[in-house]
Amino acid sequence: MAVVSKDNSEHYQWGGQCDGWHLVKSQSLSVIQERVPPGCSEVRHLHNKSEQFFFVLSGCATLEVNGETFELLQNQGFHVPSNTPHQLSNRGHTDLHFVVTSTPPSHGDRVEKPA
Repeated sequence: MAVVSKDNSEHYQWGGQCDGWHLVKSQSLSVIQERVPPGCSEVRHLHNKSEQFFFVLSGCATLEVNGETFELLQNQGFHVPSNTPHQLSNRGHTDLHFVVTSTPPSHGDRVEKPA
């Protein structure tokens, strides 16, 4: 057991400019802190088995969920059930920092779903 932070966690990059840090990476739970620069977004997708909870640490996230758009500000979160198409983007002017919790972990359980 140890105290975790992005300073001592596994780091990866996605989308060319975005960062992720695996704070918890087990067989049943994934907790990732992410950074998304202005103008960047993930691809619209769903997870067959995983449900996710997005929680904004700073910045503003635009989260499209099943055709409906939500803006999440600092200290706000949103639950996305499994089998629900969604896409997160940063339409703001500053970096977006958030935590996404997935159970079970969402890696390998992603299906792209164009709008």
